[in-house]
Amino acid sequence: MLHSRYQSGDASGENRVVQDEIHLLAENGHQVSAWQPSVNPQSGSELIATGARTVWSRRAVAEVKDKIQAESPDVVHCHNLFPSLSPAVIRAARAQRVPVVQTLHNYRLSCLPATFLRDGRVCEDCLGKVPWRGVVYACYRDSRPGSAALATSLTFHRALGSFRRVNLFLAVSRFVREKHIEAGLPADRIRVKPNFAWSSPRREGPGEYFLYLGRLSKEKGVPTLITAWKSELGRLLIVGDGPEAGLIRRASTEGIEFRGAVPFSQVPSLLSRARALVVPSICYEGAPRAIIEAYSAGVPVLASDMGGLSEMVSDGSSGLILSPSDPSEWTTAMGRLRDDAESERMGKEAWRLWDRHYRPEVGLKDLEKAYESALQTA
Repeated sequence: MLHSRYQSGDASGENRVVQDEIHLLAENGHQVSAWQPSVNPQSGSELIATGARTVWSRRAVAEVKDKIQAESPDVVHCHNLFPSLSPAVIRAARAQRVPVVQTLHNYRLSCLPATFLRDGRVCEDCLGKVPWRGVVYACYRDSRPGSAALATSLTFHRALGSFRRVNLFLAVSRFVREKHIEAGLPADRIRVKPNFAWSSPRREGPGEYFLYLGRLSKEKGVPTLITAWKSELGRLLIVGDGPEAGLIRRASTEGIEFRGAVPFSQVPSLLSRARALVVPSICYEGAPRAIIEAYSAGVPVLASDMGGLSEMVSDGSSGLILSPSDPSEWTTAMGRLRDDAESERMGKEAWRLWDRHYRPEVGLKDLEKAYESALQTA
């Protein structure tokens, strides 16, 4: 298992997906070796070195070769490649005749910020093209040098055919799969494999408060939620941190409580008392981990009609799908979930969806089938 770990630690849903898949496989008899390097460059020289590794990480190539020779794995499973690994690790694994599976958690292979969002609006300017516009607009972390390094890596490895060496891509939703097909990846090598969530304490009753759980950044659409909020709706807990935290705090009104970032160990307890999880994103979400964690607790979800969200939320059943740009829809929807019977009804269906599609046993079966398919095409 290879993953360039995000600096946000357990606050990153992708980091937790990787850890959970490692644990799931290991506890079911599979031998798993994981390498998850992480970098946090501080000086100018470190930034230059990180940019070079983004294009071709010699260290990662050497490490992968050594691990393959030492452990003879059946499959190499890649997650995030940037900036610590680079697509060169795909070539390193295939050079050792080991099949490669890569999970598509987001849109990084086509969009520098991985969200298809720019200036608060959906942007597909780089979809299926050389991502030079992303460099012009400094789309990757508001940095032109960082954007240039990532764009160079993507362009170079597309030309070199590195991504064609992946035996099987695993998209976390149908929407993610479709976008990568539009970008040029072969449809017959992209399979939808949803994430899973562990069992958690199940909610009793209709819940106490509405809950936002995630990063406080532009693409998450929290200002829409703040605008929609009315004190008569009860309590809204906003749990998380990020670059928009100060702005959101200043715009808050009565009944909104900020908790900041909390340890992941506290999340199940927060979910078990929520009336609904709210996901007001304005970007193409892939498959937010928080939604299936809410389902495992029997909590319904109010979500924007963006990206893969409408696949995950059964409108009117496990929650409601809403316009990302209409605060009045969110006000009405939260008012609807103030009805105890409605909250409990949707909560039961949310848990049934987890039980049917997102429990660990389903995730294990999906992973094993993916690895078997990759071995057959090697």
